[in-house]
Amino acid sequence: MPSFPVPLIVAVVLGFMFLHMWLSERRHVPLAGLLGLCAAQALIISLNQHYGLRGMSTVQPLTATLIPPAAWLAFQMTADRHPERRDLVHLLGPVAALAALSLFPPTLDVLIPAQFAGYGLAVLGFSWRSTGLAHSIIEAGEWPRRIWQIIGVALIVSAMSDVLIVFAMVAGVPELTPWIVTIFMTGNLLVVGFLCLSGARVTDSPKSVTRVEELSGDDEMLMQRLEALMREGRPYLDPDLTLARLARKLRLPAKQVSAAVNRATGENISRYINAARIEAAKSALLEGETVTQAMFSCGFQTKSNFNREFLRIVGSSPTTWLRDGDHK
Repeated sequence: MPSFPVPLIVAVVLGFMFLHMWLSERRHVPLAGLLGLCAAQALIISLNQHYGLRGMSTVQPLTATLIPPAAWLAFQMTADRHPERRDLVHLLGPVAALAALSLFPPTLDVLIPAQFAGYGLAVLGFSWRSTGLAHSIIEAGEWPRRIWQIIGVALIVSAMSDVLIVFAMVAGVPELTPWIVTIFMTGNLLVVGFLCLSGARVTDSPKSVTRVEELSGDDEMLMQRLEALMREGRPYLDPDLTLARLARKLRLPAKQVSAAVNRATGENISRYINAARIEAAKSALLEGETVTQAMFSCGFQTKSNFNREFLRIVGSSPTTWLRDGDHK
């Protein structure tokens, strides 16, 4: 009776997730690429470890070295940086792996874990220090940043699994290798895959923008422009609004807008926009709209986010606010 190894099941699940993301209208190409790589790697692990397909033992380490730089580039593009020629340097990892495989394969036992750990630490560090991801939907708040922090940890854990495999071989217990691969490596591929899908749901695909000269005006002038835009254009009603889109409307760099809002209001851009949305929702409720109608009309997409922000700003739920007459 045929059996289906865990890595193969993971590959099928990730493959469906990749197709869903790629074919959806709101696909995010960098995350879709990372998800596709995870699906391919899970399949290769299955063909190598379970079915012993010839050649897969050579392919597996090479495709593994593509995942960390793909994760890093996807993170960078979410954080408002477009691909550049200098990014070709990230091909050095796969090229080094190919050279090691041809000349001295044992060096792969050091090279691959070092790559996963290095890129994992980079993603974790930069996402930890980042004040916001410019192409993340503002409603999502801190969730996109946390997604990337978890992805960074997952890459580091993958490096640890490679080290465990080496220890198992040195200790003379190679029979533990399939268990380590199943539990750690495929488990982490699945985690990264699900986080990619979550990230696609809360991010907006970066679009090419015309670079403008960074203005030298002070925060007060920038905030005056922003507040005028909020009054006249009401960009906060767009449920897919991102910091990058808002900055393009102001013709200013995203980081400058974010920093000015932080300094002027003491809040991040997400809370600033959501506060305007809650004011719009309050007006809609007073005009007779239902809570759900008000939620959608003011730019929110999920009831949990709407209720959380309403409670934070108003101090009560929308229903309680209306019932108790707190608006009078």
